[in-house]
Amino acid sequence: MPIKAVTFDLDDTLWAIAPVIERAERLVHEWFERRYPRLALRYGVDAMRALRTDVARRNPDAAHDLGFLRRETFRIAALECGYDASAADGAYALFMTARHDLTPFDDVLPVLDGLRRRYRLGALSNGNADLRRLGLGAYFHFALSAHGVGRAKPHRAMFERACAAAGARPEEIVHVGDHPEHDVQGAARAGLRTVWVNRDARPWERGRRPDAEITGLHDLEAVLQRFGAGSGADRRVPGS
Repeated sequence: MPIKAVTFDLDDTLWAIAPVIERAERLVHEWFERRYPRLALRYGVDAMRALRTDVARRNPDAAHDLGFLRRETFRIAALECGYDASAADGAYALFMTARHDLTPFDDVLPVLDGLRRRYRLGALSNGNADLRRLGLGAYFHFALSAHGVGRAKPHRAMFERACAAAGARPEEIVHVGDHPEHDVQGAARAGLRTVWVNRDARPWERGRRPDAEITGLHDLEAVLQRFGAGSGADRRVPGS
């Protein structure tokens, strides 16, 4: 069956996220040191992470919303240290600016540019990256986040929304991502075909294997052809 759409995870699939988050958290802490020294003294980077984990535990219905968790963590830390809750606003704005200061892997833009004219491309992320802010919005026909959907991958709601946005049946969509559970298992349970992006050559250690495994996006075109996408290779996406 021809592939009509390809959906991508973002963090650690299109770019490395750990160094970006580490830098963003460090910049926020330094900002607290300058403006809210009592808070910085009480909550170092590790302590702030522990507080955010506790906030998620106490707010299970919002645990999928990373923006809420981070803002609420800053708000609680500010109040506990005798500062106004508005301190959270500046901290979160700084974090989000730093969170978008990233560089995609070298294979990302060429591959997206080649695929977007032939398939509907979607982004499915548990994170809070804004594709337009990153200058990547033009490569995608739709973007879904855990915040917007109300559920995080691997919940099938994310993949069902992707089917609706793509105007395609699950078996006509290929989901591409790095996370064995969130991306591969979640998409497979929803009926999508799956491609595991395994840039670090990790061993597969979870249940059902992906339909395909690649070490970089340059291998994706061949996988789509193997999935039967050849019969749709000349099909242009409206609006591309």
